[in-house]
Amino acid sequence: MSYPADKLSAEIAYIAYHFHWDYERIMSLEHPERQNWVSQIAKINQQINNSIT
Repeated sequence: MSYPADKLSAEIAYIAYHFHWDYERIMSLEHPERQNWVSQIAKINQQINNSIT
């Protein structure tokens, strides 16, 4: 079973946008590690959004 290409692209874009990492660095991550970074970025964004309101 492979990971859906659209989800992979979204993860890559999300990490690249927030951390300014290049494609090769992001793709070198194992899938669980990449998902962890996505989760951590989402938490940071949520904390920022909560502090604004």
